[in-house]
Amino acid sequence: MTQVTVGFRCRGRPIARIVTNRGAARRTRIDVGNIGWICVGAALLLSILGIVTIGAVPRPNEPDYALKHLLNLLVGLSAAAAVVLPHYRWTQRLSYPLLGGVGLLLIFVLIPWIPEAIVYPRNGARRWINLAVTDLQPSELAKIAYVLALANYLRFRSNYRRLRGLLLPLGLTFLPMILILVEPDLGSALLFLPTLFAMLIAAGAKLRHLALIIVLGTSMAPAMYPLLKSHQKDRIKAMLAQVTGDTRYDDSIGFQRARAMTLVGAGGLIGSGRNKSAALVSHNHLPEDHNDMIFAVICTRWGVLGAVVTWGLFGLLCGSGLLIATQCKDPFGRLLPVGIVSMLFSQMTINTGMTIGVIPITGMTLPFVSYGGSSLVSAWVMVGLLLSIAMRRSRYLAREAFEFDGVDEGQ
Repeated sequence: MTQVTVGFRCRGRPIARIVTNRGAARRTRIDVGNIGWICVGAALLLSILGIVTIGAVPRPNEPDYALKHLLNLLVGLSAAAAVVLPHYRWTQRLSYPLLGGVGLLLIFVLIPWIPEAIVYPRNGARRWINLAVTDLQPSELAKIAYVLALANYLRFRSNYRRLRGLLLPLGLTFLPMILILVEPDLGSALLFLPTLFAMLIAAGAKLRHLALIIVLGTSMAPAMYPLLKSHQKDRIKAMLAQVTGDTRYDDSIGFQRARAMTLVGAGGLIGSGRNKSAALVSHNHLPEDHNDMIFAVICTRWGVLGAVVTWGLFGLLCGSGLLIATQCKDPFGRLLPVGIVSMLFSQMTINTGMTIGVIPITGMTLPFVSYGGSSLVSAWVMVGLLLSIAMRRSRYLAREAFEFDGVDEGQ
């Protein structure tokens, strides 16, 4: 048995000495009964809620989306298991190559001369790659690759505590954002900035620097309006009209928004029941009722109670993810759950917010619940990463992450 002596010194004088086993100091402990299973349970309940909700609305002459969602769930569970088995540090080593590969895929879908049999535009958007058996959406992979790469960059660093040190993390963020915006996919692009700020705060960035960036970004937002697509401008107009009580857009550019809000209100406190809610959704012709607007179907069938349960499950998942971060001493293992939780929580907030009419329609799925192969599988990969971190306790004598000596590096 190899032993190592660890000494502690104060002003050059030894004050303590610990003799420990070298292997024990480096060994990672496996904790089978950990808080990560709460994340798994919440995600599984949300996925089952999605299957039930999708199957509740009859769709003649359309595919059985509920069955396909179940099959995608099985694929997602397999992907999560594959992520859990190896140590999560392997994802740290692969983070930069993975981000580079995903970046190439994001560029690939934008190349105009790619045959439509491979990249088929839908509603004017080029987001999917046809893999024969299913479609791959690179922007979903970009969420995972981005969080991994940013967590890898921020570990054991302090230069982002200076204002100019934030330039590289911002560049790392804007690269996938711009490519996704060009597709166009405004909803997915919006997820990167809150994730960046959450991870920077967790890593120890100074709040005054982040506040300055937010103020500058907010002041520049009106200048970005002319760059938006026509349908994106229409969605903003429809929201502003709805806020002021103007209903002139309800049958045109604001149709989806108006139908969703009508169905949310029809559910009341406890919902309309299975048959009545199915009839309401069908007769109102809600677009994307199995996808982007599935939260409206939940509210129609189960009312406010269904909305609270949905939000509660996301709160349970995200809260458990943050607890996993607090229990991990490894900086990469601490930042990764923060990024994952921020990404999932931001997506849930935007999706449910646009359904109840408080933000413009952006075209975004509800994680785990909405139909979509790439979306569901990528969400389960994130859960697998959370469980992998929770299972592996920090090494003995591990270095504490993100502790600074009090010197004001920002001056």
